[in-house]
Amino acid sequence: MTLSLLTWNVKTGGSGGRLDGIVALLTRERPDIVALQELRDFQRHDRRRMREVADALGMAGFLAPSVFGQPVGVLVRPPLTIAGRSAVRWRLHHAAAAVTVPTAAGPLTVVSTHLNPFRPYRRLREARWLAHRYRGPLTVITGDLNSLDPHTAHTERLARLPELYRRRHLGADGRPDTRAIASFAEAGFVDLWRSAGTGDGLTVPTTRGGGHEFSNAGMRLDYLLARPELAARARTARVVRGDEAEWASDHYPLRVELDL
Repeated sequence: MTLSLLTWNVKTGGSGGRLDGIVALLTRERPDIVALQELRDFQRHDRRRMREVADALGMAGFLAPSVFGQPVGVLVRPPLTIAGRSAVRWRLHHAAAAVTVPTAAGPLTVVSTHLNPFRPYRRLREARWLAHRYRGPLTVITGDLNSLDPHTAHTERLARLPELYRRRHLGADGRPDTRAIASFAEAGFVDLWRSAGTGDGLTVPTTRGGGHEFSNAGMRLDYLLARPELAARARTARVVRGDEAEWASDHYPLRVELDL
């Protein structure tokens, strides 16, 4: 079977009339599993908004609330089922939602998370903790990691950012900080964009969705990171652009196809 996985930071839960566009794009893309971040207000009124979005898409959902930031979640399309679920709240600025889905290749674990947007060292600590916690052979950690990859030259792009936002991506030595993504690689995770991606891979900002903190720099902040056994099954990875993707959020969705 081929399984499609899409991750998307939907910017404050699709507030300001954007939620309909988010649902429309996901309906058209029809991924088997969706990892979402910045689900503001999705936990209110007994998680009513999460249920409404899941029902509109014909999927089962799991939401992880956040103590300090915004919730994250995972949606799974039948006939796939959620056999296990867990939420991480206290160790992360935002949260992590992990689900286990039975597949013909074995149990697949999908972790939707959103790392600290402000401080590189705290992102590094979060990344190390997640990489240690989730180590099953068919595991993918995905979401808005707010991090720069260690294989790209970032100095020129960062120079376009206002100083307030540029500091979020600089280490104590003033150089671009790439330690969070490097720590995942050191733990054995594979960046699926680098192994199976097409195009430039930039996920922020969108053309009409805001994102002043990204200015006109163009950055890759959203990732699909998989254990080697799962990474070997990745066929294509792409950034979803056009139509609602241009205005429904300040991040573009990122999608991968897995041969399971």
